[in-house]
Amino acid sequence: MAKAMPEVPLTTLAHHIDVDWLREAYRRTRKDGASGVDGQNAAQYAEQLEGNLQSLLERVKSGAYRAPPVRRVHIPKGDGSEARPIGIPTFEDKVLQRAVAMVLEAVYEQEFYDFSYGFRPRRSAHDACEALQNATVKMAGGWVLEVDISKFFDTLDHRHLREILGQRVRDGAILRLIGKWLNAGVLEGVMLSHPESGTPQGGVISPLLANIYLHAVLDDWFVRVVRPRLKGKAVLVRYADDFVFVFAQKLDAERVLEVLPKRFGRYGLALHPTKTRLVPFRRPDRDDGNDDGPGTFDLLGFTHHWGLSRKGYWVVKKRTAKDRFSRTLRRIAEWCRRHRHDDVEAQHRALGQKLRGHYAYYGVTGNNRALARIWYEVTKAWRKWLCRRSQKGLVSWEAMFRLLERYPLPPPRITHRYVT
Repeated sequence: MAKAMPEVPLTTLAHHIDVDWLREAYRRTRKDGASGVDGQNAAQYAEQLEGNLQSLLERVKSGAYRAPPVRRVHIPKGDGSEARPIGIPTFEDKVLQRAVAMVLEAVYEQEFYDFSYGFRPRRSAHDACEALQNATVKMAGGWVLEVDISKFFDTLDHRHLREILGQRVRDGAILRLIGKWLNAGVLEGVMLSHPESGTPQGGVISPLLANIYLHAVLDDWFVRVVRPRLKGKAVLVRYADDFVFVFAQKLDAERVLEVLPKRFGRYGLALHPTKTRLVPFRRPDRDDGNDDGPGTFDLLGFTHHWGLSRKGYWVVKKRTAKDRFSRTLRRIAEWCRRHRHDDVEAQHRALGQKLRGHYAYYGVTGNNRALARIWYEVTKAWRKWLCRRSQKGLVSWEAMFRLLERYPLPPPRITHRYVT
């Protein structure tokens, strides 16, 4: 229906949410997440699953459902700045948010553009990186506008979000549920607050609401207003609130950089003054020497830069961004410190899992050096804290190599291959 009637407000959506729909939402909800303010986990909820789902449906249909506040925790950022707040809903709230997200996703997937990749079905951060690489190589580079929205999830304006939703969704039951979640409040320790803006990171429906918001504020504006007025080619690649523009003409890039803060300011958002920057990124053999040469830019944990392929062609390559590398190493070193007295076999098993998880994301073509370095640094950190298990003295490198023969750490592995 959404595909057949583009730009037509849809007024009857909530009736799709029945017990079968909630059961499917329950199946799609992660079962290993932290519990919310009620302390109930997935296993406890599953003990009376059918009864719980029926009760939830009845409360939703009657309007008696009350959204509980989210439990706030803080996780450190990779750059050492202020910790990022995460909101943890109750498990039942996660199930209902997933059910509503399934409805909205069916509607908005008909509208979202191909250059939007974050939190969408069958799309990933690596898909976004590959699309960016292909577009940039095809354009022979140009000027990259690297944009950072300051505290996006904390400053998302509720009034504008309701207006944007209302342009496509007019079902009162769905909109009331979203309103309840926006106004549910945040419980931090024993203090309950009710922020007038923002949607908690960690909420099941928050990524979709963010995509809907930025689709209207950025994506649609770029396609309908900006791109037709440009003199040269331009591409936009967005993953949730992380995005970059690539412009063939420097003048186009400067004009967009000038108007972008005004556009975002109209919707209650602000760009980070130091992390938003214009980077010369022309292919090295096309660089005329008038700029500071081909620079680099970061997106989704990778530093993107020009390099030569094995066949001698200029391509855009990726390496692990410095802040992500440092954050990974700090966390693993801290883990080694806290678990230095654990059994060596248990340490080996845990470190192997951490390295395999790192390779699963950062194991991309051209990133071999950073992968080899993380393996070496983890080995060094492991040895350092093995030395501190007792006062018997240092574990020599010779002894460490013998230990690695018995407990080998997984070697670097390329898991995402790009054509270069």
